[in-house]
Amino acid sequence: MAAINHPLSILTSNRSQLHEVTRHSANYHPTMWGDYFLPYSSQGKKADDPQEEWQEHGQLKEKVKNMLVGAPQICSLQKLDLINKIQRLGVGYQFENEIEATLQHIFKAYYQLKVEKDNEEDDLYAISLRFRLLRQYGYHVSCNVFEKFLECDGKFKESLTDNVQAILSLHEASHLRVHGETILDDALKFTTYHLESVLPNLTHPLRSQVSEALKQPIWKRLTRIEARRYISVYEVDETHDIVLLKFAKLDFNMLQKEHQKELGNLTRWWKELNVTKNLPYVRDRFVECYFWILGVYFEPQYYLARRFLVKVIAMASILDDTYDAYATLDELRLFTDAVQRWDPSVVNELPEYMRLCYVALLDVYAEMEKELAVKGESYRINYAKNEMKKLLGGYYQEAKWFHDGYSPKFEEYMKVALVTGAYMMLATNSLVGMNQDFVTEKAFNWVIREPLIVRASSVICRLMDDMAGHEFEQQRGHLDSAVECYMKQYEKSKEETYNEFRGRVNNAWKDINQECLKPTIFPMSILIRVVNLARVMDLLYKDGDNYTHPTAKLKALITSVLVDPIP
Repeated sequence: MAAINHPLSILTSNRSQLHEVTRHSANYHPTMWGDYFLPYSSQGKKADDPQEEWQEHGQLKEKVKNMLVGAPQICSLQKLDLINKIQRLGVGYQFENEIEATLQHIFKAYYQLKVEKDNEEDDLYAISLRFRLLRQYGYHVSCNVFEKFLECDGKFKESLTDNVQAILSLHEASHLRVHGETILDDALKFTTYHLESVLPNLTHPLRSQVSEALKQPIWKRLTRIEARRYISVYEVDETHDIVLLKFAKLDFNMLQKEHQKELGNLTRWWKELNVTKNLPYVRDRFVECYFWILGVYFEPQYYLARRFLVKVIAMASILDDTYDAYATLDELRLFTDAVQRWDPSVVNELPEYMRLCYVALLDVYAEMEKELAVKGESYRINYAKNEMKKLLGGYYQEAKWFHDGYSPKFEEYMKVALVTGAYMMLATNSLVGMNQDFVTEKAFNWVIREPLIVRASSVICRLMDDMAGHEFEQQRGHLDSAVECYMKQYEKSKEETYNEFRGRVNNAWKDINQECLKPTIFPMSILIRVVNLARVMDLLYKDGDNYTHPTAKLKALITSVLVDPIP
């Protein structure tokens, strides 16, 4: 399909039809960013960066690589510590093969050949760190390694609490648990209780580490945010390696420049839509959309996938607000039908304000189809379109329920709401622009069948979203959320419902952890997109809906990753 040009040319000044019906508006907060990133679009190409910077980057990378692969006599704890630091400093993506080879060697030595390693086998810190890193890379390490730290009654030894770093390491490891691992469920309770107890008496920087871990474990953190935070922690550690620190800072800043330019170019596309003027009822959250997708993939090789997915999530946000708060049911029927037909010629059958949405949506996919046709991969777009059609079908069903005054049962609501959370659509669309050989037609056939990992990520998205936003939505008149549906059907209080949902979110994380263990059906490079979608949710919705109501916290996070370089 050829791209449709000039979406704005179809809008005329006659907007009288918009005033014939009473329309809802949520009066969303205006954007915090405006055109802030627009000037970055005129930044030079990568080649325009100082040559010395690229040379230094290459030299430092080589030195760090040598640390990883060299010196086989170094004990595994030092290697594990190094891998942990490399990951947390945000440069793990530069050494994927070396890290994989090192961990494979450690896994064989400890768990297949059962090599005894002196006193390391009684070191809770070392065993927990090894368990976590190997699990993060999909190695199915048994949780029985922690049995030696239990008393006869099956409880963790109280003497362990004397070592805060070891307890912290166990706490981080427990977040990689899967279903049936009772010892790790107990470890999480045990470590959480003790870390909360000692927190007031700790001094910096350990106090900060414990506080961050209790808020969000390493496994759920986004790479770029953790890198920014951990670089400042690592810098004040007297034992830090100068070469590693310098490389992490340089890599962060060089990557930040690429992201700024990318966001600048995308902002230009958003400005052409002129959402504030043409669609004043929607949330203008374009920078937040970019930040969201940067959480899904930040690596340079995924620039095309990122560009496409940012436009897709921005369009989904516009359409969500159109279905949710503004359009009449008759208009939505027309629009939903038009999207099912996916035909540019039907644009004139739509109300004027909807034409912009429709043309812009078709354009996003047409542009990507053109990119993919060159490589013979345009088949991917059909999968992506079908998921978008499914999403809008779900939006329409929810709008119809609201219009009819119908309150669905909880299970009935969830069946539709897992689709309208948009994570199933985003999981499929996230693969479209990835130009790796392992993204095959088989991978698309797998992802659209709602495998467990995608379903779990969707559960996290839907339940966290509804807990964070249902009260605001009910104030302005809205379909019952999961919270209201559950409370009514099961006669539960809000707090009981929240507890139930938090339990379901925890179980969904166990599903995700299980699906990431080898042998996996597809490479981790595919699965990690879905994991990252869940991580973004954990960041943005844990303490309220930070997307709809951007806070100082979110602005600070975006600033740290996309505005301020590391000095």
